[in-house]
Amino acid sequence: MEPSFRGLDDYLGFWLRRLSDTVAARLEQDLAEYGVTVSQWDVLISIYRQDAVTAQDVAALMDINPSAVSRLVDRLEAKKLLARKADPRSRRRLLLVLTDEGTALIPRLSAAVDRHDKHFFGDLDDSQRAELKERLVGLLLRSREQNADDGR
Repeated sequence: MEPSFRGLDDYLGFWLRRLSDTVAARLEQDLAEYGVTVSQWDVLISIYRQDAVTAQDVAALMDINPSAVSRLVDRLEAKKLLARKADPRSRRRLLLVLTDEGTALIPRLSAAVDRHDKHFFGDLDDSQRAELKERLVGLLLRSREQNADDGR
């Protein structure tokens, strides 16, 4: 007797990856209209909201390598949307600040991201959105803990 295996469409990870790929690809298209990538948007909004003020802060917030953040910041500087400024309290620390052009672009980018979110998640009411977010964050945190326990 041959073993029985679940079909691809029975795996939640398959559907989560498909949704994630679709959502990310559409957001890349939506933001490309403004000459910005999703990762660049992540940096810009983090600086705008002051959730991060240094490249190290951005790396921690986005959970990416600091060298990747450096490349993102370089590109945003080349687009004149972001600048590195010396921290007046520490000569070794550079602060990331939006330029006037970057600040002016934030409302348009934010509106595009809001439209994008509504397109994909508009059928969810506020409590459903909050529950989905809570579950996704919980799954991610649990996965990180298990990976740390496994030495990965």
